[in-house]
Amino acid sequence: MKYLITGSAGFIGFHLVQRLLDEGHEVTGFDAMTPYYDVTLKEARNGLLARHPGFTPVTGQLEDAEALNRAADLAKPDIIVHLAAQAGVRYSLENPKAYIDSNLIGSWNVLELARKVKPQHLLLASTSSIYGANPKVPFEETDKADEPMSLYAATKKGMEAMAHAYANLHQVPTTAFRFFTVYGPWGRPDMALFRFTDAILSGRPIEVYGEGKMERDFTYVSDLIEAIMRLMPLPPAGAPVPFRIVNIGGGQPIGLMTFIETLERALGKPAIRNMLPMQQGDVPRTYASPELLKQLTGFYPQMGLAQGIGAFVNWYRDYYRK
Repeated sequence: MKYLITGSAGFIGFHLVQRLLDEGHEVTGFDAMTPYYDVTLKEARNGLLARHPGFTPVTGQLEDAEALNRAADLAKPDIIVHLAAQAGVRYSLENPKAYIDSNLIGSWNVLELARKVKPQHLLLASTSSIYGANPKVPFEETDKADEPMSLYAATKKGMEAMAHAYANLHQVPTTAFRFFTVYGPWGRPDMALFRFTDAILSGRPIEVYGEGKMERDFTYVSDLIEAIMRLMPLPPAGAPVPFRIVNIGGGQPIGLMTFIETLERALGKPAIRNMLPMQQGDVPRTYASPELLKQLTGFYPQMGLAQGIGAFVNWYRDYYRK
């Protein structure tokens, strides 16, 4: 099949494109290569994908509708997976406009493209941040999620709402999946696992927000990719609106201190901990209900934290020669 993947040089996009290419599909990747984090890491991911004859990379901003249309003309996609976004809760405090441009205007451009192309299935990356500080756990897709704690979460909720409207108006089968703290090899340098690993190996303190009392439902990247692969051939056929939201998480929240201790064991080195209060925009806990994902696909994320962190550490030491 033919795929158009936005965010193909990003952490999750790279792994998804690699899986699709390995299975013999043709993929057109669309990525802006923005400097939100180290561009050389994105270039390294892109370089690995470019070795495959089935991959066609296109560089462009989501806000550039013409660039997106050119990518679609090349791809002639059966399926579109929209992973590109301005990510990160904390950065949204510093540069809010980037989230409006990418996550709202850019996502609207993707929806307009899907309206014209009419793919068999449009899949959109959303986030567990949408649930905010919801006290009801585990988080279910039908839960009220109208009180975002950050602009990042608000823009992703806006994307979901626009996608629902487009699915209703134009009958494009659409799935929005909500990710829960994805980690693993080739991960993002702004994420805690990457930052903590770099700091511990360099002998610098790590910043432990929320006094270490936060919990996260960690999802190993290969589990996430498996879930997406299983969802892609299952477009929703709901009447009157072919739209669904699906959590991709294992339903096993882990305390931040347990996470740090697991990383310390994998590195064989203790962390210097700088305990700090909760940061503005953060939430105390994420906790997925994987029941809908299991019902649809027979699968849910199950990789153990020690094994997943060990795989990341092995990649990090090899890539950075540390």
